[in-house]
Amino acid sequence: MGIKKIRIIILIVLFSYTATASQTHAQEGFQQPTKPPEEETLEATVVEILEEKEIIPEFGEEEQLYQKLELIVTKGSLKDKNIIIESGNLAIANLQKYQIGSKLVISYSKDFEGNDSFYITDYVRRDPLFLLFATFVVLVAVVARWRGITALLGMGASFFVILKFILPKILAGSDPIQIAIIGALLIIPLTFYLSHGLNKKTTVAVVGTVIALIITGLLAGIFVEAAKLTGFASEEAGFLQVAKQGAINIRGLLLAGIIIGVLGVLDDITVSQSAVVSQLKQINPGLNSKELYKRAMAVGQDHISSMVNTLILVYTGASLPLLLLFINNPHPFAEVINYEIIADEVVRTLVGSIGLILAVPITTLIAVIVAEKTS
Repeated sequence: MGIKKIRIIILIVLFSYTATASQTHAQEGFQQPTKPPEEETLEATVVEILEEKEIIPEFGEEEQLYQKLELIVTKGSLKDKNIIIESGNLAIANLQKYQIGSKLVISYSKDFEGNDSFYITDYVRRDPLFLLFATFVVLVAVVARWRGITALLGMGASFFVILKFILPKILAGSDPIQIAIIGALLIIPLTFYLSHGLNKKTTVAVVGTVIALIITGLLAGIFVEAAKLTGFASEEAGFLQVAKQGAINIRGLLLAGIIIGVLGVLDDITVSQSAVVSQLKQINPGLNSKELYKRAMAVGQDHISSMVNTLILVYTGASLPLLLLFINNPHPFAEVINYEIIADEVVRTLVGSIGLILAVPITTLIAVIVAEKTS
């Protein structure tokens, strides 16, 4: 049995255990409100480092950092109580060194004898995330002013459609491809008109984006089928399949992800091309259709080269851990590229890039036709 299969089995077991614990917690919480849950997630802050040294941990062979920490619980049933936790007493690969003031996520449970058991599961990251988001919002509003504020509203509308429509429908067992297409048709006008205003330029971009998105979806379907991709290259897909008992079409989910992923990049390229044609026509109303298309495409070609490179780098950056696994792989490239986990990324990247390339001439042509009819 491979490592990948073992990890999937572990995830399944953990899911089953968590679901059972959650159900028990809900029942006991209703019957006996004062009784602590069998397993609970707390948040706590380190107030003192009681002990810190290098030790050889249990089941380990090399020395690692050991810390005995005192923390005050800031969220959960034990709020405002002080607890003691040991870190580094067991062998672990990604052992962290905690400082006074570190905000941590703690798993709290009781052992078979009824004693409290605590262990650190993660850091509390909300504060820096909120700060980063606030910085982003302020910069968008200050630099782009009113247009930036409406763009933020468009972003909010996109998340609303994804979280309230696309994801629930897919989880309920609906066809992921159909839901992604319907969701995209809702997102496109909402985000485009909020971000760029209700005008001919935006309408042209909307039409160009829809056409390019349809072509992208068709290409994705063709090559996912041709490459015999199942969508099970990721562990999450296997976990989801078991958790939902086969109710979700995993291959369809792969296609839906490609469609949603390319949608955001199409916004930039189609609006830009539509704006280029509009500006060229305003500056020189005497340009005929052929000349207008030629000049707009000259700008579009530069846009294509930069956007394709951007898309490749974005996908590469997201897949760096995966790529590092193959950098010193003794197997030949022809074998490595055949792995589904790699083929998934190749299809995703190239199909998305083809959609972007085709969006430029399609949108430019539509914009030229509209410019000629309204001039």
